[in-house]
Parts: sequence; structure tokens; C-alpha cells
Amino acid sequence: MSSESNAYAVVKTSGRQYRVSAGDSFSVEKIGGEPGSKLEIKEVLMLGGDQTVLGAPYVAGAAVTCVVEQQYRGTKVLVFKKKRRNNYKKMQGHRSELTRLFVSEIVTPSGVIKAQGKPHVLDAAQLKKIAEQKVAKAAAPKGEVKARVLAPKKKAAKTAGVSKSKNKPKTKTKKS
Repeated sequence: MSSESNAYAVVKTSGRQYRVSAGDSFSVEKIGGEPGSKLEIKEVLMLGGDQTVLGAPYVAGAAVTCVVEQQYRGTKVLVFKKKRRNNYKKMQGHRSELTRLFVSEIVTPSGVIKAQGKPHVLDAAQLKKIAEQKVAKAAAPKGEVKARVLAPKKKAAKTAGVSKSKNKPKTKTKKS
């Protein structure tokens, strides 16, 4: 494989498979490493592009070099269990610990495919600064809200009393 824009690799990490290309960012379950550190994934199941190379189970001589961009927590997942007619309801939730990886290069038996861009690394100091900016923005007084003047409601054409209806309700008459 040469340096191709459509080249990709299928890698296995944390028990899951991911299709990645050079320059991609993707999230996996937490892998140890500080933001900016490099790690190498050697479990490459397949290489694709102009030529497809399948591994048995892994492709020999292939690896994917990644840079840790960020360690973070995913969105909250709610788990709700209910058994009807038993008054049983149970609500649980969790947030997964995730790692964002940037694919810097894909090493293949026939060459190396490097990424065009650079990783967007967020370290703890930058994340703290971003959080402080969000708090300051939320606490800042907002511009005065203009009071809306509502137009007076239109009066009904008829008087506000009981309206006369053409159909009078039927009353029961007692026969003696």
C-alpha cells in the first residue's frame, strides 16, 4: 500500500473493532495514557484501500500508531427496569470512561501512511480553562429583556352574557 487517501485499517481494541484511516479521531473505552502520549495498536485485523489484506487473525507487520487526544466521560446512559403489576421500578445510570485517539500513521507491510493533520490534544490545564470560561459566561448578566406590550384582546361581537342557541335542550315531560 502506498500513501492513499482511501486506505484504512480495521483494528481491535477493548474487545471492539474500529475502521480507521490516517488522520481520523475515534473514541474507545478508557486506555491508560496522558494526553499527547503515543500508543501503538498491533491488533490489525484488515487493511483496505486499493488492495485488501486480511489477517489470520492479525495482519503480520501492520500496526496503527495513535496519539491520545483526551481522557473524558461519555454521555449518561439511563437504564430503566419495570415489571408491570408488581409495583417494581428501578432506575440506574452510568457514564463510561472514554479515550479519544487520533490516528497519526498506519504501518503496513508495504509502507507507512501518515496523517495530513495534527492531533487536537486537550490537557488538564486547557480543559480547566475552558470550564472556567463556560462558568464565567453563564454567570455574566445578560442584556435587559425588553418588556413586550400585549395588544388588548378583541371583545366578542356578542355581549359577554349567555349566548342564545337555536337548539334548545330537550326536556322530559312526564305523562300522567
